[in-house]
Amino acid sequence: MSEITRGTMSAIVRVGADLAKQVIQVHGVDRGGRRVVGRTLKRDQFIAWAAQLPPGCVVAMEACSSGHHWARRLRAMGLDVRLIAAHFVSPYRMEGRSGKNDATDAAAICEAASRPSMRYVPIKTSEQQGVMSLHRVRQGFKEERTACINRIRGVLAEFGLVFGKSPKVLRARLADVIEDASNELSTTARLVVQRALEHWRELDEHMRWCDSQVGQHVRASAPAKRAAKITGIGELGASALVAGVGEFKQFSSGAQFGAWLGIVPSQNSSGGKASLGRITKRGDDYLRTLLIQGAKSAVMSAGKREDATSRWLVQLTARVGWQKACVAMANKNARILWAVMTREQGFDPQHVSVKPQAKLALKDRIAAPAQVADTCPA
Repeated sequence: MSEITRGTMSAIVRVGADLAKQVIQVHGVDRGGRRVVGRTLKRDQFIAWAAQLPPGCVVAMEACSSGHHWARRLRAMGLDVRLIAAHFVSPYRMEGRSGKNDATDAAAICEAASRPSMRYVPIKTSEQQGVMSLHRVRQGFKEERTACINRIRGVLAEFGLVFGKSPKVLRARLADVIEDASNELSTTARLVVQRALEHWRELDEHMRWCDSQVGQHVRASAPAKRAAKITGIGELGASALVAGVGEFKQFSSGAQFGAWLGIVPSQNSSGGKASLGRITKRGDDYLRTLLIQGAKSAVMSAGKREDATSRWLVQLTARVGWQKACVAMANKNARILWAVMTREQGFDPQHVSVKPQAKLALKDRIAAPAQVADTCPA
């Protein structure tokens, strides 16, 4: 490497890397923010190029596919790797929406990483990504099974055979339908339904294997064990949340964690007047869906339990309806989960929260002048 190239690389203090399937665009700046390098690298060239960067150099990337993989490799080389959510990067693209390309994206990533208030995505371990891949595959099998059942129903409906909505009802009747010679099913249609039924059984077997693996993860992970004991989360939600979130202490409060999951109202507030809208639905759709589905189970069975949360759920459902109560319960579970994970304590359904002493002391100081005024003679 020439002296000029060595000097150029040593001047870089921050790099923005735009990741793609075949190429990686890099944008490096010096301490004054001036561009030092901007070039396109092939995937097999990126690590060798990054090895020339000075130790501790900031390398920022979007938290996209393969982002965590590159982050782990670069961090092992002694670089300061930072992952940024894609929607935090786009406002820093100087060319706007109409000027999106690899070079402008890399420059925007580099600029976003310079902001002191920027929030970064924690780098996932390979174990975390492995557990999340299990959940993604399970979700795919679930959707494929639903599609398979709908295809069977569609074929049978063409011949005037309609059954109840429950998959259990359809499966219980399906074998008899295939063997019944009195219906209008043709020979080809019977073979089609038989093959679809076999595919349905195969998908059920895949689902059972995934559920078994999820159970093993929960039993082997102390944080997942604690999360699974929370009413309305269960093993599936605990496994996904622990693997998907990773470090819960990245959030300053349970309210911030709930906002990250997208189960809080949107805001359009101004002038001291709060104006709340619909649920934001930001963040990971899968994690939010698991929380909502678990909350529905908790709401429907709340009348069978006697803890404070269940009594609150019964009253809330009667006042605002079960759908809003489910979202409120999901938000509460998110806050409980944050507290359980950050404090490393087990879930107690009878727990009564106590306000921090600092807030109580501040409240007493505010109330003291008013009490003195009340006691002073006129």
